[in-house]
Formats: sequence, C-alpha cells, structure tokens
Amino acid sequence: MNEERKISVEKVDAVDKPAKARVDDAPKETVLAPSPYDTESDMAKMERKRDYLEGFLSQKPAEEPTGEPGGDLYDAIIDTLKSIYDPEIPVNIYDLGLIYGVEVTDDGHAVVTMTLTTPHCPVAESMPGEIELQVGSVPGVGHSEVNLVWDPPWDPQKMSDEAKLELGML
Repeated sequence: MNEERKISVEKVDAVDKPAKARVDDAPKETVLAPSPYDTESDMAKMERKRDYLEGFLSQKPAEEPTGEPGGDLYDAIIDTLKSIYDPEIPVNIYDLGLIYGVEVTDDGHAVVTMTLTTPHCPVAESMPGEIELQVGSVPGVGHSEVNLVWDPPWDPQKMSDEAKLELGML
C-alpha cells in the first residue's frame, strides 16, 4: 500500500497579472430576482450605485457646539485642567476626580464645579483661584468661575484608572 506520490513542477518565466476589479465592470442587473411584491423603486435601491459615496462626500460636517463635550473649547478646558496637579499627590486634578463638571456657555463663560480631597486640604483657599485663572486663560473663554462643593465628598473611587495606576492602586 505504499504508493509513491510525485509532485510535478512546471517552471515559467512570468505570470500574467489578473485584471483589477473596477466598478465599471460590475454587472448592471441585480443579483436577486424580482418578486411580484417589489416595486420598481425597491429594485433600484438594491442595484449597486456607482456614486454611492457621492452623497456622503458632499455632506458638510455638523457643527459641534464648542461648549459641549467633544467641542474644541470644552476639550481645551479639560486639557488645561489636566495640566494642573495636586501639590500633595503627583496626579492631575482631572484624573484625580476632583472635577465634577465643566459647563461652557455660547458666549464663552466657563463654570467648573469641583471638590478637594478633604475640607482641611492646605490648598483649599488657593486651588480654586488658580484653576479659575488657568481656565480663564484658555483662548475662547471670556470669563471663568469655580464652584467648590463638598457634596458629594471625594473618595478614591472617583479617580481615573490612569491615576490609580500612577499611585499603585491597580
């Protein structure tokens, strides 16, 4: 039962490249057979359109409100908050979870709601003023305001994963 198998090898100098597929070469008829319930417009919808991207490319991007998440001004304020570090903990105040909210009006008024790690924090008097100055210096912000709140109180669960990792809590 020991059959010997041989593989035949043919040497060639070159191989013709296959033709590239083109949309122009696509069949114009539909693959599905029409049913008696299909209307002419339903069949037209099933056919492949050569200009299927035309509508997509001609759309103008929707304008995002600048003061909402995803807007340029909002993101610039968040980046500024991420550049401010707690003097006792080597993590920025945003990742530390001290920022509870950022609101920006259409006229550039920014309101930051925040807390501190404890009411007895040594920077309780200076930190809100520093944040107000930093946020006020963001291009596009006309006026900034910081609301310091103690309810809900800060706890380590409010920290981002990056901050927990930095402090060895993960």
